Amino acid sequence: MGSLGDAAGATELFASPSDPVIIELNRLQNCIMERVLFMSIESAKFEKLEIRQTKERELGLAKNEIKALKATEILKDKAVMKLSNELTKMDEKLRTTEKQLEQKNLDIKKLTNEKKEALIAQFAAEAILRRVYATQKDEEFIPVEVLLAPFESEIKEYRNEILMLREDIKALERLTKSKEEALAETESLLHSALEQTRNVEVEENKILEKTYRKKVVEVEKLMKTIRELEESILAGGVTANAIRDYQRKITELNEDKRVVERELARVKVSASRIATAAANEWKDDGDKVIPVKQWLEERRVFQGEIQRLKDKLTLAERTAKTENQLKEKLSLRLKTLEQGMKHSSLHSERKKSGLPSPNGLKKSPYASNNGTVLQKPNSNSGDADNARGTENLNSYVVKKNLLALRSRSYNDTGKENAETNVRPNGHADDVITGRTEVNHEVKEKKYEDIKSQNESLEDGYEDMVSGFLYDKLQKEVINLRESHKDKDSVLIMKDDEIKFLLRKVDVLAKAAEVESKKKRRNAREKEMMIILEDKKSISALRLFTDSKETWRNMHSEAKTGRDWSNKLKTIVKLLCREWNVTYHHMLRETEADWLTKRSLEIDAVGLILM
Repeated sequence: MGSLGDAAGATELFASPSDPVIIELNRLQNCIMERVLFMSIESAKFEKLEIRQTKERELGLAKNEIKALKATEILKDKAVMKLSNELTKMDEKLRTTEKQLEQKNLDIKKLTNEKKEALIAQFAAEAILRRVYATQKDEEFIPVEVLLAPFESEIKEYRNEILMLREDIKALERLTKSKEEALAETESLLHSALEQTRNVEVEENKILEKTYRKKVVEVEKLMKTIRELEESILAGGVTANAIRDYQRKITELNEDKRVVERELARVKVSASRIATAAANEWKDDGDKVIPVKQWLEERRVFQGEIQRLKDKLTLAERTAKTENQLKEKLSLRLKTLEQGMKHSSLHSERKKSGLPSPNGLKKSPYASNNGTVLQKPNSNSGDADNARGTENLNSYVVKKNLLALRSRSYNDTGKENAETNVRPNGHADDVITGRTEVNHEVKEKKYEDIKSQNESLEDGYEDMVSGFLYDKLQKEVINLRESHKDKDSVLIMKDDEIKFLLRKVDVLAKAAEVESKKKRRNAREKEMMIILEDKKSISALRLFTDSKETWRNMHSEAKTGRDWSNKLKTIVKLLCREWNVTYHHMLRETEADWLTKRSLEIDAVGLILM
């Protein structure tokens, strides 16, 4: 396609007072403005969606962490319940042991009373025996042994019972001592557990105070960051405006390129028509045929028109959706404005009865919760001025929306007219261009009038600021504060978990130290064993060196055939003691076999010791 220089040449060729290119350029500028606004709105929505997604992810992570911490709390509660149940069981055992002790004390008292009664009965029996012996001396009666035999048997039975009772008393005393020791141990355990819990509570309180101070510092830092972000958002508006300007320039260049391409297509179509007319002048009506190139070009043109119509349909659907959204937004804005009008009317009725301010100024009549409009106070403005300001504001919003709708309809009609110019009928092109020139002139006048009205309204409302952004910022600040609170709670729970893990790490470190100490002890013991074995081997060698002469004598005696078995036995026993070997294991074979088989070894040992 053609370059920008070709496009400039084409504009010079087709330039005229009623040139459609200029009209289309104006129309395209309006389209670009609307599209840029639409793109900015969509980019803001996309950023909000991304922020929401990130917040939702953070919330999901926080929920998972909260669930895990709740599970740990449940486990801790279960452990506490188990300990409480064990304490109750121990208390019950103590009560039962106390009851048993009381019963045993009662039994002991009963046994002591019975013992006293038995002693009294014994003394009575002895007195009876004395009387019997005394009477027996005087008179000869029945023999006393016959009378005393049953009494003696009863006395033996009572003595046996007394011995059994003494053994029972000793067993009971042992049980009481064991129970008292168990009670003392349980009391010591309880005291140690209470001290541990108190120490843990003190440590936890200290840690919580430290974490609270840290969180306060973090909250202050976050507030500073929020303020900085607000300032950066306000400063980012300048960069956004610069980006929009560059985007507008790019879109303008693209539209110029498209216009030049369309004009080239028209020129090609007209040239092909002239060529076909010149070629078909000398032919009959039946022989005249459209050339293949012309037919293909026309087909491409029609396909392009079909595509443009489809694009128009999609754009119309999008515009309808956006118009519906705008209507909803406008309805909401009108409701807020009506509320503001009601508040302003109430304030005006109140201020009519009141006095003016000391500076002679009156404040703005309303400042609703939604914050739709914020107006600066004028020096000579009254209640009527405030009402007029609200009416002008309403008319300004309505006119702005009507302007957007009109500009869209104008863009659609301009596109249709531009596309009809591409069609191959030359007379139709001239007629359509004439009509479009008239329509464009009328619409340009209307558009300029509306634009001038809007500019005047904007000059009048330079001091007006929409509260929509202020409301959004307030909501975002509230959401951020809530998220910071949630994060603080999550961080506190995490700190608790970290403490628990640190305790576990300390326990594991202590266990590792104990294991390392055990390993060191084992290594030392092994070293001591090795040293002892070395000492034993050294002592054995000393024995060998001390007994060199004995070995020599034994060797000479063995050669001469003398009996030296007794001496050899003594040396072997000494070696067995040093090497921890049994003598019978050494002497499984007979002495003669041992001497015959090991004579060579003895000779070798003797040579070594020589």
